[in-house]
Amino acid sequence: MSIPNELKYTSDHEWVKMEGSDFVIGITDHAQDSLGDVTFVELPEIGARFEDKAVFGVVESVKAASDLYMPVTGEVIEVNDSLNDSPENVNSDPYGNGWMIKIRPDQTDSIGSLLDADAYSKEIGD
Repeated sequence: MSIPNELKYTSDHEWVKMEGSDFVIGITDHAQDSLGDVTFVELPEIGARFEDKAVFGVVESVKAASDLYMPVTGEVIEVNDSLNDSPENVNSDPYGNGWMIKIRPDQTDSIGSLLDADAYSKEIGD
């Protein structure tokens, strides 16, 4: 199971990557593997604001539907629209083409409260 060291993680299985002062968010390899074949991704509109831990979308698979949780408070500035036509990118490339949203966080230092790769690995028992 892939857990890149340069990313931060939530116990709800989202990953966060800093890109300048913005954050890119997706679900982890562990999450996509648990879900099975992703068939649909529902993502928010650009400009939507979410509080930390609020539901910002849904991932549906052949096995289940799972809510997506915002790792930090912020505003959605970009959405990966390619997932509308290719939701399978979440399975094949969860840390690359399977990214979901980009946000402008209210506080960039809020990433410090998230799990590092080692802590996330322990969280999932890997």
